[in-house]
Amino acid sequence: MSTADLIFTGGTILAMDPEHEGARAVAVSGGRIIAVGGADVLDLRGSRTEMVDLGNRCLMPGFVEAHTHPTQDQMLYSDTVIDIRPVTTCPSAEDAHAEILRAVATAPAGHPLIFYGLDVLLQTGFPEPTRAWLDELGPDRPIVIWQNSGHLAWANGAAMRFAGLADDLPDPVGGHYVRDYYGRLTGKVYEAPAVLALIGPMLADQLAGPELLAREQADLAARGVTLCSDMAFAQQMRPLTSALYQQQRAKVRMRVYEMADPAGESYCPLENGDDMFRQIGIKIWVDGSPWVGNIDTSFPYLNTPATAALGLGHDHRGHANYTEEQLHHIVGAYYPTGWQIACHVHGDLGVDLILDVYESALARYPRVDHRLRLEHCGAMTPEQFWRAARLGITCSLFIDHVYYWGDVLVDDLFGPERGANWVRTRSALDAGMRVSFHNDCPVTEEEPLRNMAAAVTRTSRSGRVLAPEERVTVDQALRAQTIDAAYQLFADDITGSLTPGKYADLVVLDHDPRQVRPEELADIGVCATYLAGEQTFQS
Repeated sequence: MSTADLIFTGGTILAMDPEHEGARAVAVSGGRIIAVGGADVLDLRGSRTEMVDLGNRCLMPGFVEAHTHPTQDQMLYSDTVIDIRPVTTCPSAEDAHAEILRAVATAPAGHPLIFYGLDVLLQTGFPEPTRAWLDELGPDRPIVIWQNSGHLAWANGAAMRFAGLADDLPDPVGGHYVRDYYGRLTGKVYEAPAVLALIGPMLADQLAGPELLAREQADLAARGVTLCSDMAFAQQMRPLTSALYQQQRAKVRMRVYEMADPAGESYCPLENGDDMFRQIGIKIWVDGSPWVGNIDTSFPYLNTPATAALGLGHDHRGHANYTEEQLHHIVGAYYPTGWQIACHVHGDLGVDLILDVYESALARYPRVDHRLRLEHCGAMTPEQFWRAARLGITCSLFIDHVYYWGDVLVDDLFGPERGANWVRTRSALDAGMRVSFHNDCPVTEEEPLRNMAAAVTRTSRSGRVLAPEERVTVDQALRAQTIDAAYQLFADDITGSLTPGKYADLVVLDHDPRQVRPEELADIGVCATYLAGEQTFQS
């Protein structure tokens, strides 16, 4: 065996591979792990080997973000998009309002502005941004306010003209333009097809090169991430991502999912890419966001001041974005050709709907290793997790909802039974399913360690514990951010554990996640990140 380029020793090593637990050293050569073990690994030391003494730190596989949107999150680095998210820059309605007025007053005349992250459930008291108010703010400046979930946006007349949206424009499949009594566009739009039609032209000049995406990946690396998905990849992003990887500026592997086209046609061949970047699937949406009111549930929203502020009527219930026939058509067009399908769904009726569609496709087109996915799974029931597991379906869970919106879920939207059991992590694992946790950036910032804390403690920001019976162990949470997340992205053969032959995609933490109190998991620091043995971040 050749000598190592790099050897890590000392500290704690979490291999996430049962055959190598308790290891004391890891050797890397040519970007791959060549040995994991004890003192014998040191025999691979040569004259040029770099030795890394972990001290009291912890080495483990790099974190895997199985559901995120880096080509969307990069927008926050542009001078067109202003961050007003309650979880980052603007915790209150007053903060958000002040930031909007500041940006409008200081931006160059006519410069388009997109304010991303409004959430009236957390920024209580912010009135709905009407077209009239936005027109008053900027009669000649395109202005859009984008709701934090990404499923809703409000625009002024200048923004709709800039995007070429006319009153007689038909709704896109899976999206909706709200109109008034006379059929005129109000500026309010729902779901990705309509939202992207509105904001896409405003961002075109900002996304002409890979600079913003390079900054996005640098941020992911700083958070210990070595592999991520892109869950709404658009054809327009392909030249940008190609440039980033061809210029060898990438710091994170990507597995991307093309947004489903109503015609059922893909713009990418099934065989494509390499270990750094590859399109592996198709993304579809059954329903929308709990914070908007358009998720497909068997139960109503509560009648509270919060639901009134969302504009929801008495005992409101949402609905699916597609009919069952449309979903059969979309899945039936993509799945038989070999694509993995990942489906956004929150409501329990929506889960039943997509499970019926998946089961039909699996019966007609059997595939040994399909790894069909469900995304977020807020109101998914234990019985539905069991059904999904029997079909070989895997779920990516938005556990950060419990931390940031836990109190809102219980007190304002769904009550103690439905709200407290939002994102049933233990039920998913009890069903025998391999799951991942995710942040859905830019909805919340990339924070895998906080995901783990939320899953292990199920504690909201106020300190309320939601459904403690749905807690998971630290070891299970670690799998959900490493090897099991890599499995969902068809990358567990090359990364996700410290296994000889896999890439040296690594993260060094300042504490062992298994040796701190569960509530302290989110405070663990990332010291360094490596991709194929090359350091991409150092604190």
